[in-house]
Amino acid sequence: MKKRYIIFNLLLFAISFTQAQDQIPPPVTSNNLKSALEDKNAVSGETYFRFNCASCHSMESTTIGPKLGGITKIWTDEKLIEFIKNPAKFIESGDQRALALAKKYKLIMPGFEGFKDSEIKSIISYIKNETQLKNISPPEIDVENDTSRKVRYANPVKVSKLRVELEDSFTIPSATSSNSSEINSLKPHPSNDGSLYVGSFRGIIYRVDNKEAIPFLDINSFTNQLALVQGSDIGLSSFAFHSDYLNNGLLYTAHAEKPQDIPADYYYNDSIKVEVQWVITEWKIKNIADSHFSGEKRELLRINMPSYLNGVKDLAFYPKAKIGDPDFGILYISIGDGGATVSGYPGLTHSVKSLLGTIIRIDPLVTDNSNGKYSIPKHNPFLDDWILKARKEIWAYGFHNPDKISWQETPRGAYMLITDRGLEGIEEINYVGRGQDFGWNVREGRYVLPTNSTNYILSLSEERKVKLYNDPISQYDHTDGNAIIGGYVYEGSHDLLKDKYLFGDSATGRLFYLSLINYDQTIYELLINEKGASKRLKEFNPKFRLGFTISYDSFNQNVYLLSREDGKVYKIVNANLEK
Repeated sequence: MKKRYIIFNLLLFAISFTQAQDQIPPPVTSNNLKSALEDKNAVSGETYFRFNCASCHSMESTTIGPKLGGITKIWTDEKLIEFIKNPAKFIESGDQRALALAKKYKLIMPGFEGFKDSEIKSIISYIKNETQLKNISPPEIDVENDTSRKVRYANPVKVSKLRVELEDSFTIPSATSSNSSEINSLKPHPSNDGSLYVGSFRGIIYRVDNKEAIPFLDINSFTNQLALVQGSDIGLSSFAFHSDYLNNGLLYTAHAEKPQDIPADYYYNDSIKVEVQWVITEWKIKNIADSHFSGEKRELLRINMPSYLNGVKDLAFYPKAKIGDPDFGILYISIGDGGATVSGYPGLTHSVKSLLGTIIRIDPLVTDNSNGKYSIPKHNPFLDDWILKARKEIWAYGFHNPDKISWQETPRGAYMLITDRGLEGIEEINYVGRGQDFGWNVREGRYVLPTNSTNYILSLSEERKVKLYNDPISQYDHTDGNAIIGGYVYEGSHDLLKDKYLFGDSATGRLFYLSLINYDQTIYELLINEKGASKRLKEFNPKFRLGFTISYDSFNQNVYLLSREDGKVYKIVNANLEK
């Protein structure tokens, strides 16, 4: 027995000695010291990555932006640091990979100029570590052979002989240390007193008097949850004055918030993540003559979305409506599909039970709806539906990323116009009517998407597929641009522009028009006349290549072009034909 006890203790000693030997650190060398430092950097880099990068990127798969695993096999640390600090600079310099990324993902990564080199290096260390551990191959961007240029799905955009002249009207300064103003919309004051209001994704609406811009409403003062991703359409996306603003002082905004424990009016199964909530808010100003907002706010609608992509885009009241008209005081809202399809949840869109990928129509003043905040106007297509269990707010559906809401006036009445940004190959312009279905995510433009993929599009070949959905009135493909922005029908004093729908492509910095009188569906590029020279918009101001929007003053029929990056606002002041 004693012998066994001694043997047992010897075994315990041997095991303990072996474990102790394993715990003795190896001798310090320059190589393993470097590895230890890199591991430490990678740990802190993971924290930086999670809080600053993970909303748009993952290591192994494409989300809003490209995967980042493997990127360290392509670019040096120095080049990555330079890019992370100022991606826009790479695009302006013509860097082919940066241009291809902007084209593919339709947005520009925000610059992290405030980061120290050591902080960015820790992120790079984390990416290197993950790349090595998981053997991640570099992200594929075919710079030399862009496949979207191989196939024509639509007639080419033609360069028009029509030229316009632009006047530099005023500039909205950046509200932060970043160089980007992030402006996205402009509307005149309903009194037509000459003041203009300009919205910014940063959550600020500016009042502009005599070219001087001062903040009118800053929603950051009312919430600390504003979601903002510079270069994307996240933040304060739109605003609209009520049709009867001069009497009721009501203003409406759409902004994105980080997910909170606030119940949404549109929600889905809780097994699907909520990346962002979009909020429609009503603001009641105490005195409409005030140059700064002071008053009350009321939340109308909160919408859950599975990604930052394709959120709420525009708010609009039909500008020609008079008291007593069916559209007076009726708010239209364009809503993207929330990235549902590319996030792997295609069933969340293209359904009358879902608000994603729709144009909705509500009366914000009457609160007899189920959520007690607004009512469903008469003539909404699903108002009396009890069979489909449709959302009664829906006016039209089947959109991917619908943009600005505007109208064309005709002897037969007003027609709503909406552009819809494509995913794979088609950018489209649509007339939108009551209850119409535009087919996304089954169709893109006049083409059919396969049910198991969105990586390519197929030509329509069956008559039933043609009749099933509403066709765009015109379209262009990704040979000519890939991020259509909505526009307006010109009704001003320049005869050459009358009855033309002015719109553009923000990814390429090009200005387009479509003639709506005896039109042949041909889209034309509109060049800028500057000191006798004809220039594309992006040549007139290279910042337009980093994003721009088109706005319209319906009182004075002035068209404005807003440069998102540098905050410059230009007005079209003349139009002529090149000789």
